[in-house]
Amino acid sequence: MTQTDILVTGSTGKTGRRVTESLRARGASVRAAGRSARVRFDWNDESTWEPALTGVRAAYLVDRQDQPGAWDAEAEIGALAKRAVECGVRRLVLLQARTTGLVGGKDLGAGEHGVRESGAEWTVLRPNWFFQNFDEGVLLDSVRAGEIRLPTGDGQEPFVDAGDVADVATAALLDDGHDGQVYDLSGARALTLAEAADEISAAAGRAVTYVPVTHDDYVTELLSYDVPADYAGFVADLAGQIRRNLNSTPTDTVERVLGRPPRGFTDFVRDAVARGTWAV
Repeated sequence: MTQTDILVTGSTGKTGRRVTESLRARGASVRAAGRSARVRFDWNDESTWEPALTGVRAAYLVDRQDQPGAWDAEAEIGALAKRAVECGVRRLVLLQARTTGLVGGKDLGAGEHGVRESGAEWTVLRPNWFFQNFDEGVLLDSVRAGEIRLPTGDGQEPFVDAGDVADVATAALLDDGHDGQVYDLSGARALTLAEAADEISAAAGRAVTYVPVTHDDYVTELLSYDVPADYAGFVADLAGQIRRNLNSTPTDTVERVLGRPPRGFTDFVRDAVARGTWAV
């Protein structure tokens, strides 16, 4: 695969910025795109698609179903993938999520058909919940406040580092041998939210407690923060996937693709503490 321009959508997001860094570290020329980036890309504005896609050989696409509102993932990703091939893109890597069944009424794997049928080489990445939800995402404020409230019960989740996901994406974008693959990406160890909170507590030197709540109570809490109703249900359903242990089995995919073990949660926690992320 020639290392000419590679388009990275969602380039300021958890994985997008890491994919950009990982590609550049391997000497690739990157076109970092997003709604507010110098290179504009907006799923809702088709006029931004062709300028972003023209002249690139490969593209990293971030499925946007993790947002409020309805979205026809299969149709939109299919339309973008078709446009990409028309613009000369020969390899597509699509980030989705490792889920089972519907989440908030959405099939989070629906967009896969679009890249499969595009005519380009394709790879689909389906990671578990990111480590980074705790230090830069939806759980950051909860950790700082010392109380993580989620409807995950005693379910386990093999959290994965966003950097590992980015390195797998980089391999799929640059190297041969990944065409037609669907990669379920996880860490090596499954944890309950209580166990994750205990590890953070021990490293941070202060109490961080996991408080289990019901699905309905969690939705009510989110609504009290003016979260749109459809999105509140979506997030509660995502947590319910953990409660039901639907994706709790660790995979060996990161090690198979990268030739090294995935980053451990303990190392992630120690680094976050050293950076003062959870200091109050």
